[in-house]
Amino acid sequence: MEIAARQCGVFAVDENAALAELELAWADGGYHGFSVDDGTWSAISSAGEVLSGDTPDSLTRKIRAHWQAMQ
Repeated sequence: MEIAARQCGVFAVDENAALAELELAWADGGYHGFSVDDGTWSAISSAGEVLSGDTPDSLTRKIRAHWQAMQ
């Protein structure tokens, strides 16, 4: 039996799943508008500031730092 497998790079990211997780983690903290465009991940704070990173993890670190600075 042959199973067709999708070939992914080692560092490939499921963008839809990552965006859903970012929204789940940060929407209650006042962040929205999560998106990825040409390798740039971004979110908008409740104050309208745009935060961005080159990976979901780097965006998360920027959101966390921003959120902590607002506390």
